[in-house]
Amino acid sequence: MFKSLTTRIIATTIVLLVGGIFIYTFFNVRQQQSQLIETARESTELLLHTVENSIYNTMHLGNVQDVSSILAMVGQHNQLVGVRIFHPHGVILRSSNPAEVGKVVGTDDYRLYLNPKHYGIFDLPPYGEVLSMVKPIYNEAACHACHGSKAKVIGILNVDYSLYRTKMQMLEASRIFIASSVAITFFLSVTISLILFKFVKKPLDSMTANMSRVENGDLSVRIDYRGTDEIGKLVDSFNSMVDRLDVAKKELEQYHFQQLERADRLASIGEMAAGIAHEIKNPLAGISAAVSIIKDDLDADDPRSGILKEVLQQVQRLDKTVNDLLFFGKPSVPELACIDIGDVIEKTLKFASQHRGVMHIERKLEFAPNLPTVYADGKQMQQVFLNLILNAFQAMSDGGTLTISTGLTTRQGRDHVRIDVADTGPGIPSQIQEKIFTPFFTTKAQGTGLGLPICYKLINLHNGFFTVSNNTPRGTVFTIELPACSVHDIDESRSEHEA
Repeated sequence: MFKSLTTRIIATTIVLLVGGIFIYTFFNVRQQQSQLIETARESTELLLHTVENSIYNTMHLGNVQDVSSILAMVGQHNQLVGVRIFHPHGVILRSSNPAEVGKVVGTDDYRLYLNPKHYGIFDLPPYGEVLSMVKPIYNEAACHACHGSKAKVIGILNVDYSLYRTKMQMLEASRIFIASSVAITFFLSVTISLILFKFVKKPLDSMTANMSRVENGDLSVRIDYRGTDEIGKLVDSFNSMVDRLDVAKKELEQYHFQQLERADRLASIGEMAAGIAHEIKNPLAGISAAVSIIKDDLDADDPRSGILKEVLQQVQRLDKTVNDLLFFGKPSVPELACIDIGDVIEKTLKFASQHRGVMHIERKLEFAPNLPTVYADGKQMQQVFLNLILNAFQAMSDGGTLTISTGLTTRQGRDHVRIDVADTGPGIPSQIQEKIFTPFFTTKAQGTGLGLPICYKLINLHNGFFTVSNNTPRGTVFTIELPACSVHDIDESRSEHEA
């Protein structure tokens, strides 16, 4: 349920709203309670002053007995629990309740006399909470005739004001405020939920549904949203994205169709080339044999012998081209086994070094120690390295250094043996490096353009990687990465050998 963004926003908004209103309500109710208590205190203080003035007037006239009548009359008020005058020692002298006269005043009331505030709220059974207030009656000059002049305070006027009605008002005000807060919270929650559902959830659900259709390949979907807010911008971006995907899909389909047509044509050309190669190979063998016989019949100093030798070289070049074409069209399946690639490189380099014109080229072998064997066809790897080494020799016709180094690397979670064949020749321009693996692309006058494509194809058949880069400071580096031999490869090779 809470995985939905809209639900989380609504829930968070309601929680914050409820929390904010609860805090506001709490402090507002407390404030109202304080105001009502303050109003009750002011009313009690006003009543206390009124009673005090009445008593002063009565005492000045000498009507001492009227004091009890005044207290009894005031005490009839329904919110007054008691009105009394007690001695500074705590004995009740006058009271609205005659039964209290002569008794000791309550502890809470007497403490108020000792407290500078002279008022407080106490729990007085059975009346509940009361606001009690005291006011000392000081011994003025007019009172000396009856009370003498020694005592500074001749009595303490005490009023107990019931807070029951105040509490009821506070409770009613709290109920009204809480009910209004709940109603406001409910109204705002519903309103916010409807707004979010209409302007957020509904467009997002529509976008999600349309995105699912796009994932299934339907690029004709569009979302109609007239707003200019953030959702509207998101919808516009979605429609723009689908438009571009639709255009890209059409271009890709057209390109794919063109590639299929090109591949079909290339396949037809390949089949035709293979057929032509077969047709050429046998006549070439016959021509080569016939020219060899004629050459053997001529004397060594015969000028025609040199011409026939050149004819034989050209026939051999054509035969190599035909063989390369046949191999590229249908390479033999590699006979995979766990082999030491270092031995293959050493044997190939030794064989290639017999080529004329390599005496002025320095050859270096930098093999990493403890390299694992590789899972490959030794003969085909020899063909690959022979082609790369001869190419390097031809690139360094004026001398240079050929360096073949090995190392261990990791690709796709499996160990691979890396072989770098680096020369210090003129190098391959970066603009044509991507074309050297294209069939029939060559920069040599006598080249067929099939050597490197065949090497690339053989490395792919071994699930390896073949790349080219510029050497530093000059020259070219061909990098081959072959998968290291694993236990699974050894078992598979043993099973094939036994079969």
